[in-house]
Amino acid sequence: MDGPESVPCHGKAPAGLFARRREGACALPKRVPTFHDRFVELFDAHFPRLCRYLDRLSGEPDLAADVVQEAFVKLYRRGSLPDAPEAWLISVAMNLFRNVKTTRSRRRRLLTPARSEWSLSDPPPPPDEAVTAESSRRRVRLALDQLPDRERRMLLLQAEGYSYRDIAEALDLNEASVGALLARARRAFRKTYEESFGAP
Repeated sequence: MDGPESVPCHGKAPAGLFARRREGACALPKRVPTFHDRFVELFDAHFPRLCRYLDRLSGEPDLAADVVQEAFVKLYRRGSLPDAPEAWLISVAMNLFRNVKTTRSRRRRLLTPARSEWSLSDPPPPPDEAVTAESSRRRVRLALDQLPDRERRMLLLQAEGYSYRDIAEALDLNEASVGALLARARRAFRKTYEESFGAP
């Protein structure tokens, strides 16, 4: 008489046989996600928020998108995900962003004032943007720009929903101190904003 192992997956099994062996011969092995699968998932989840972070930092959406895209290209060429991929992407994007800013600064010094203004000025805002929203964004940006670099980055990363761990790793901080540093940065921003523009 055949044992349980001889029952085919498509045949009728005696009652209760597979109840005892739910994970038996008929169960398909779980597919392990490939690097490409994990990369695509990471890209879909983090490309927009990293773009928004750099856009808020720079005020240049095209530059932000280019820099973030280059960071993801570097990650893909790496061929494996680091231990903290979100923090790795922030760090690489920030380094690329600094490099662009340094190169632009050198070019600006070489250009005449008129050519510099023409080639490096921000594009005009779209006509359908509300004036009040634009004015509010400008005030927030001006207040942020008066903060030290670390505080500004912390606030913008938190605004994009990055975890304390990601913020700590991206900015080379102790994770346990991130909460206190963020609270201090928020107080500094509020004080700077109120001194410049009054209570919101």
